[in-house]
Amino acid sequence: MKTPMLALAAAACLVATAPAAPAPQWPQQPIHMIVPFGAGGGSDIIGRILADAMQSRLGTAVIVENKPGAGGIIGNEFVANATPDGYTLGIMTAGQVFAAITRKEVPYDPAALTPVAQVASASLLIAVRPDFPADNVKDLVAAAKAEPGKIVFASPGFTATQHFAGELFRQIAGVNLLHVPFRSSPEAINAVLGHHADVVFDTVSALIGQVQSGALRALAVTGKDRFAAMPDLPAAVESGVLPGYDVTTWYGVFGPPSLPAPIVARLNTTLNEIIADQKVRERLVTVGVVVKGSTPEEFGAFMAAETKKWNAVREAAGIAQQ
Repeated sequence: MKTPMLALAAAACLVATAPAAPAPQWPQQPIHMIVPFGAGGGSDIIGRILADAMQSRLGTAVIVENKPGAGGIIGNEFVANATPDGYTLGIMTAGQVFAAITRKEVPYDPAALTPVAQVASASLLIAVRPDFPADNVKDLVAAAKAEPGKIVFASPGFTATQHFAGELFRQIAGVNLLHVPFRSSPEAINAVLGHHADVVFDTVSALIGQVQSGALRALAVTGKDRFAAMPDLPAAVESGVLPGYDVTTWYGVFGPPSLPAPIVARLNTTLNEIIADQKVRERLVTVGVVVKGSTPEEFGAFMAAETKKWNAVREAAGIAQQ
């Protein structure tokens, strides 16, 4: 008969030599995709397109939940505090970067969030009312220099992406445009239509109808590349008076801090496969975005660069953190 010590030693040997138990398969339950803005916006539409496609590829339900508030901070905080098991993910946009850099305190560490993949980007349009004396960006800059502080640009909110697009325009061109923030894109656009403002920076999806009808005149796209759906419209940087001007709104997927690498890898592969699918690409184009995949590392580096860039713009504009 074995002594207790020998029995324990034998058991320990068995444990040491036994094959490790296989890691549980992921996913085994529904995934919750947190959209930090209200229903119907670009991030919500893109989140639902991705969720629909993820379900068939991952073999589990992907439930979209809208948690709007504080420029996306509330939704981000929810994801940041979630268990890092792959069952809570979030949609990240340029807007959440702006929200974070304009606050003295953020209830989570943005740098600790786990980047999964960028999926799309989109330029804004720079548009004026039809009677405004500018046919291109160069004309707009000349008009602004001739009348400092008198040309008004409207945005859908103070510190919104569109506001920062105008601030960067002012800084690079060296002009004094008067910023008037509104509560939404429709209100900002209506201000230009009603001759209460002269210029508006906004998304393609928000402005395309007014541009196509002739109610507004588009001068340029804000990204460094032309928009494929409007190939005759130049990029603002092509004007020669805005060197380095590049503003895009973008969308990606992220997870809580410490999301396990195998789950990140599976999600990244899945998302890149999804946006390579022609049907999905066609759905995304209708939202006015350009498909753009990435590795997790690329997306993380991109978000860090965006944070640094726009924080510098904020400081140069004298926008105090609240």
